[in-house]
Amino acid sequence: MEILRLIFLFFITALAEIIGCYFPWLVLKQNKSPLLLIPAIVSLVLFTWLLTLHPTAAGRTYAAYGGMYIVVALFWLRLVDDVSLTRWDIAGAGLALIGMCLIALQPSSAS
Repeated sequence: MEILRLIFLFFITALAEIIGCYFPWLVLKQNKSPLLLIPAIVSLVLFTWLLTLHPTAAGRTYAAYGGMYIVVALFWLRLVDDVSLTRWDIAGAGLALIGMCLIALQPSSAS
């Protein structure tokens, strides 16, 4: 159950960060309404708060989180940007998830 909770928490954390960065990108690169900056700010505040919910030290959390961020960014690439994923994208995401699990799920007595 711990792994599912961890994966879900990393997933929503990554989604909050991507949304918080994507909306300003739309404003700056595609001349969308500056009003998109409001939900972007809310999303980045949510992202910051979500990072505090992770049970390990900040540096370890950020390191492990990077693996899930890669996976969510690739889902975003496919679903929002409508870009097909390559086998290299999928292999890289798999390796990133393995790294995330190794870092995040290490025994508490590991040194």
